[in-house]
Amino acid sequence: MADIKIGIVGAGGRMGQMLARQISETKGAKLVAASERPDSSVVGRDAGELAGVGPLQVKIGADAGAAFAAADAVIDFTVPAATLAHAKLAMAHKRGLVIGTTGIDAAQAKEIEAAARAAPIVWAPNMSLGVNLLVALTEQVARALDADFDIEIVEMHHKHKIDAPSGTALGLGRAAAKGRAVSLDQVWVKSRDGHTGARPRGAIGFATLRGGDVVGDHTVVFAGEGERIELTHKAASRVIYARGAVRAALWLHGRAPGLYSMKDVLGL
Repeated sequence: MADIKIGIVGAGGRMGQMLARQISETKGAKLVAASERPDSSVVGRDAGELAGVGPLQVKIGADAGAAFAAADAVIDFTVPAATLAHAKLAMAHKRGLVIGTTGIDAAQAKEIEAAARAAPIVWAPNMSLGVNLLVALTEQVARALDADFDIEIVEMHHKHKIDAPSGTALGLGRAAAKGRAVSLDQVWVKSRDGHTGARPRGAIGFATLRGGDVVGDHTVVFAGEGERIELTHKAASRVIYARGAVRAALWLHGRAPGLYSMKDVLGL
């Protein structure tokens, strides 16, 4: 079987470089295209050299459309506005798209859903196997425990992260809400300040920490009277996200248009 051709948008960023390394190390995958913003200083450089794996004969271009034209699937860890443009390119070229971008709001999500009617798209707030197991466990535990157990989601990331709560934390919140058969929008408490009063029964709270170089720590707390259950995942390296994204890109090959998750990719 021929190698699956993969493209990277946002190839000059930390995740873009890590993705290039991961693709170069993955059997059955081949990096064929890479792109960056037109004003990026890395445009014209070899993606492999930038990633520290030696020349891959793939120059970083300024045209994301060319990446979609050349690849079977494209991986996107950029920003919401760029991701929406890339979803439209996936739809136009009928190519697979793997989205690891966080901070996507409800209106933007609808645009991604629309694009998935014409292209196969994997969209997940977190690409790691461990985190997706945590999401599944969170839903299961929330379903087993009633609202006498308060749910709090605590996350910590490096000081450079620009969105809060993290996409993974929100994904865990949605899983907890699904387990409780409620809408997260109706029960979440994203922040607390001042005289807040007693905690509402059934609320799902979030606490956001930022500092240092923390890759990503997430804990879901189920706090009851006299006992507490905590489910925790700690990421020590971003390579777990790159590995999961490449696995998703390979999995997309030959899939029908649709919006998929890492639960689909991993068979959870």
